[in-house]
Amino acid sequence: MAVMPQDPQIAGAGALLAILRDGRARTRAELAQLTGLARSTVSQRLDALMQDGWVVATEDAISSGGRPAAAFVFNESVRVVLTADLGATHARLAVLDLGMSVLAERAVELHVDRGPRDTLGRVVAEFETLLAGLGRELAQVCGVGVGLPGPVDHGTGRPANPPIMPGWDGFPVPEWLGERLGAPVLVDNDVNIMALGEHWTVGQDTDHLIFIKIGTGIGCGIISGRRLHRGAQGAAGDVGHIRAVLADGGSAGDAVCRCGNIGCLEAVASGASMAAELRAQGVAADGSRDVVALLRAGDTRAARLIRQAGREVGGVMAAIVNFFNPSVIVIGGDIADAGEHVLAGVREAIYSRSLPLATQHLTIRASRLGDRAGVIGAAAMVVEHVLAPDMIDQSVQARAVDPAAPVG
Repeated sequence: MAVMPQDPQIAGAGALLAILRDGRARTRAELAQLTGLARSTVSQRLDALMQDGWVVATEDAISSGGRPAAAFVFNESVRVVLTADLGATHARLAVLDLGMSVLAERAVELHVDRGPRDTLGRVVAEFETLLAGLGRELAQVCGVGVGLPGPVDHGTGRPANPPIMPGWDGFPVPEWLGERLGAPVLVDNDVNIMALGEHWTVGQDTDHLIFIKIGTGIGCGIISGRRLHRGAQGAAGDVGHIRAVLADGGSAGDAVCRCGNIGCLEAVASGASMAAELRAQGVAADGSRDVVALLRAGDTRAARLIRQAGREVGGVMAAIVNFFNPSVIVIGGDIADAGEHVLAGVREAIYSRSLPLATQHLTIRASRLGDRAGVIGAAAMVVEHVLAPDMIDQSVQARAVDPAAPVG
């Protein structure tokens, strides 16, 4: 394989862009001082970034008493990111700029059990509709982020034996979407991208965060040392299949889980299990959202089930708090819309069963992003990949050799 010639004057352009991504305008002199580089080198790297549109000069120059100097900022609107957060029965799709602002979004009913081609074909069509509404084209897309409701091999982006996604096992999601959208595609478990989204909202000062999704199923995303922890095969955080301990101290008995085991947390505390219990009592409830709607309508049976589910989730989480010692636990998913009805149960179990030292500074709260957590997290995953210094260096070097080469 031929090695692309490197221009040392622009080889570090990616590191320069990383400095400007904080949103502050800086002059050539300030950038030279921050990097220790010669001003001429800074100018060449800035020129390369400006040629590709990553950086623009601001309208207002900066004055230090003499002649105002030109200042430069990161161009957040130069490209867009497409994201899709797929659940079992519905999806949220969005278009964001590189500053993580949502430009357009849409929630749709979408059943993943119809198979990958049908589902992803719909995703592509929805993306094209959103882009058209913004007056954007696929050529302006620098990356695509997708969350799937099942285990994902992060190295390949392929689903790995997902229990509620028939026909998806091993399907080449990145390749299939990449061929149709013309951009790199990153895929992860839906709860992982939600954890990334919530971590982005609290900032990088939070080292250890756990995101619990209570919806059709139950899953957990883990931020450890400010980084997403996926585990050896991408299966970390599958708390829904830990055996539940009920609030009365007993076990979950013979409740059969979709994984084939009995007594799993998901079998007794998920939105699907609560809906099934309500149907057994003669109440119309097809899924998680129906359970929450019944609660809001004053149905005491739904209220009791949601509070009990909170205690059962909290019982499992108490062990994780003792083991992992997070500083923040975020509750998301459809059942999180029940607010304090579910949060109170989670807190009750965690604080009664965890060590005082582990809970001394622990925050337990509902998701701040709500339904947007997944699309925000998927965008964060893509933006950090696309704008990584080495990726930017490759882009500007390719353009230096071939001006017709695509940006990003």
